[in-house]
Amino acid sequence: MGDTFRTLTAIDRLLSVIDQGLRSSWADPAGIGGSGRASPKPAGERLPPALEPAAAKHAAGLMRVNHAGEVAAQALYHGQALVAREPEVRDFLLAAAREEGDHLIWCAERLAALHSRPSLLNPLWYGGAVAIGALAGLLGDRISLGFIAETERQVEGHLDEHLAQLPPEDGASRAILEQMKADEVRHGAHALERGGESLPGPVATLMRFTSKLMTRSAYWL
Repeated sequence: MGDTFRTLTAIDRLLSVIDQGLRSSWADPAGIGGSGRASPKPAGERLPPALEPAAAKHAAGLMRVNHAGEVAAQALYHGQALVAREPEVRDFLLAAAREEGDHLIWCAERLAALHSRPSLLNPLWYGGAVAIGALAGLLGDRISLGFIAETERQVEGHLDEHLAQLPPEDGASRAILEQMKADEVRHGAHALERGGESLPGPVATLMRFTSKLMTRSAYWL
């Protein structure tokens, strides 16, 4: 999904989003649209140390949650891009979605290295997030941008929690999450710079509740 998205009909855009949802939820990482950045690596580490079974299982659960979160993040941006009014806002959303695609690929690769799998509920996360993103976009570009800023603020806190919970020896997962956090902070700041409006408190609270539901489910499923 890229520059041609702008020239497609509404139906074509919707079909493109559905195709991307299937790729994001189930496909091999190579089938997911990203910007092509290589997965971050721990500084000075040539071969990641083997984790103890319990540590590997916990790390896999955390990375499965992050993978599911990136499925939802891509979906939010795609849903918002579907209905964005200004071409510049749509371009920003699609560029951010490509970077979220990088995150999705990195998490998928790390899950494979931990001999684990993505969440079985990914299609649900994608479909629900597309609908939420489109609803936010229909309220106007400024509200849509404010929704991004609030989402990324909450994701930043979520990533901080996971960084604190990761096994100390899992430098590979840590490097990925640290780069993801830097990208999310940048996305949120750019959304505010483009005129994003603050969301009402109840909306932010509902977003946190939804995030917790996904986090607790994706860790196991």
